Amino acid sequence: MLLIVGTVRLPPENLVKARPAMAHMVLASRAEDGCEEYSYAEDVLEPGLIHVKEIWRDQQALDRHFASDHIAAWRSAWPGLGIGDRNLRVYEVGDPRQT
Repeated sequence: MLLIVGTVRLPPENLVKARPAMAHMVLASRAEDGCEEYSYAEDVLEPGLIHVKEIWRDQQALDRHFASDHIAAWRSAWPGLGIGDRNLRVYEVGDPRQT
């Protein structure tokens, strides 16, 4: 299982314009085979900071995601939305457990 966590940053004034593109990306990604979880969340204290969390079944599912049309469309929207600062990390994790 792969866990991706991190942030992307965009100018706060672009959030309204970015929300439809982000919603499309989340919905399309969640529909992919191998996507266990996919979410974006706005930071409560820093406008324009978006927290990203993804869980993928395996590397093959993540590779298919990276080759998808919706991720290509999302990435092509970045310049117009002012997304430039991305800090995402991939972690290989075992089975989850309750805390």
